[in-house]
Amino acid sequence: MPSFVTQFSPLAGRILLSIIFIMSGIGKITGFAGTAGWMTSKGLPMADVLLGASIVIELGAAAMIVLGFKARWGAAALLLWMIPVTLVFHSYWTYPAAEQQMQSIMFFKNLGLMGGMLLIMGFGSGPFSLNRK
Repeated sequence: MPSFVTQFSPLAGRILLSIIFIMSGIGKITGFAGTAGWMTSKGLPMADVLLGASIVIELGAAAMIVLGFKARWGAAALLLWMIPVTLVFHSYWTYPAAEQQMQSIMFFKNLGLMGGMLLIMGFGSGPFSLNRK
């Protein structure tokens, strides 16, 4: 493998893995009331508090990963956060037939993202990170 690939791919991978969380966190901020209402409709108590925590986790952990600052901790936070989120919001087997395909795509997309988080937890942030010595 060319050296530029091994040098730059961890940074590119961290950015690409984090974009979805950054965009989602921003969307939650700009659509706070609607998202809180949707969470309440899913039976979650204290939706405002849980939503605030979700915003902090998504934006904070994604920033840690992009910057390579304690990226393993950021990845662990997102991984642990994604487990209940995936089970509550994308349990495709509980949806009507018309929605099952989209929810299964979302479910397995989240599993793939969890795999990315496990890779960061296992191998760290690589070169071009604030953790690099």
